[in-house]
Amino acid sequence: MKKFFTIALLGLTLFSCKKNDKVKAEAEEIKLAVTVDRYDQAFFESKPQDLPKLKAQYPDFFPQGIDERFLMDKMQNPMWRQLYAEVQKRYSNFDLEKENLESIFKYLQFYFPKTQVPKVVTVIQDMDPEYKVIYSPQKKVLIISLELYLGKEHKFYEFPDFMKKTFEPAQMMPDVVDAIAFTKVKPPTDRDFLSQMIYAGKKLYLKEVLLPKVSDEDKMCYTTEELKWCEENDENMWRFMVEEKLLYDTNPMLVTKLIAPGPFSKFGLESDNQTPPRVATWIGWQIVKAYMDNNEVSVAELMTKDAKEIFQKSKYKPVKN
Repeated sequence: MKKFFTIALLGLTLFSCKKNDKVKAEAEEIKLAVTVDRYDQAFFESKPQDLPKLKAQYPDFFPQGIDERFLMDKMQNPMWRQLYAEVQKRYSNFDLEKENLESIFKYLQFYFPKTQVPKVVTVIQDMDPEYKVIYSPQKKVLIISLELYLGKEHKFYEFPDFMKKTFEPAQMMPDVVDAIAFTKVKPPTDRDFLSQMIYAGKKLYLKEVLLPKVSDEDKMCYTTEELKWCEENDENMWRFMVEEKLLYDTNPMLVTKLIAPGPFSKFGLESDNQTPPRVATWIGWQIVKAYMDNNEVSVAELMTKDAKEIFQKSKYKPVKN
């Protein structure tokens, strides 16, 4: 019997590899080009007298009523100039990032053929982590704030450690997919915890298919140790959630404790500070992966499926360790 299951698992793995190779070949054959507009360079390489020309070239960055004196000061302010210099040290050449963006949109067009390729605009803004990447399919633009990808140890970052690790260059492409996910993944209509978990899991699954070369650690913004902790403790986490009747609980604090960013997850146990953050997001991802493994459903269809249906048809069982 054990031999039978081993052979069956091997067959499933080989089938999955062949399917992934076929997807990769077809996606990479798609012809497209991403245009990158370096607004950060255009702005900081301009002089105050060039402001009218800059406004004409980039009207969307100059809303009506904006104080031109502020903009002129920003061009010349030593702190802003230093920040621009730091960005240039890392991103004066954006060719690798452009190549990675093209890969994302090739896979995106493979799974969502009607998707149009946006213009990518790089900027230096106010170090607001809420606006690292902005994606607007209506305006066909993707805006990336480069000052938030200088590496977690950068001297300019005065943030908690759990936030600093999201400022690594390796987080740029996962953040791009996060921004895209808001336009592709249908938000849950139910308020229960299971629906929120599976919603987060869908967004991670989108990273999985659009970023096939990116590690699971970078998809989750985890260290290797944090990912290993989840893999070794998924059965315990699942048992806790079931026994505590959390799955259909509508208390929004569960999202704050187990899905939202933070230094660690909050089960209400003494050992909480030894856990990775957002562990329920990881569980949601495993449920979605199990659903896709056990059902013939396209990626586009998955993004609109009801969480209850996904859970029921996933036949999810955590791995015993």
